[in-house]
Amino acid sequence: MRSVTYSMNVSLDGYIVGPDGGFDWTAPDEDVFRFWIDEIREVGVHLLGRRLYETMLYWETADQDRSLDDAELEWVALWNPLPKVVFSTTLSAVRGQARLASGGLAEEIERLRAEPGEGEIAIGGATLASEAAGLGLIDEYRAMVYPVLVGGGIPFFPRHERRVDLELVETRTFSSKFVYLRHRVAR
Repeated sequence: MRSVTYSMNVSLDGYIVGPDGGFDWTAPDEDVFRFWIDEIREVGVHLLGRRLYETMLYWETADQDRSLDDAELEWVALWNPLPKVVFSTTLSAVRGQARLASGGLAEEIERLRAEPGEGEIAIGGATLASEAAGLGLIDEYRAMVYPVLVGGGIPFFPRHERRVDLELVETRTFSSKFVYLRHRVAR
């Protein structure tokens, strides 16, 4: 069965965006960007909330930007053909390889898990991930921890009043600055 993973950049105090909605502190260095390229290779479908979908729209036409380096062009070549499911109550259309979710999150994940195919079901966006976590649908949490305290904003981890035991699967340090943490939900 395909696993559901939640991967995002996160500040040391636990937020994916700051109190002003900014995430300018999440610019990756070359090694971290290479890591994200390698991780996206393992994804079979990406589930996104509206805000993350709109943020990632940049990559739909980024290959026309002549200033992109080889790594950015490689990201575009992997990201654009990747199937995406967007969860939104305000969008009426999406572009590229995206489609609007036709059902609830649990139903979409159940359907995707049942379909033949390879690769993980990745979830992006804290609001969508929070809903999936509340339903017990996330199999792995993956956090790229940035050395910054933003003081508030949208938290990486959902605020549910239930305990979730995790098993450490992997840690990695990048440039003596960023730390990657990968945990599997203990079932």
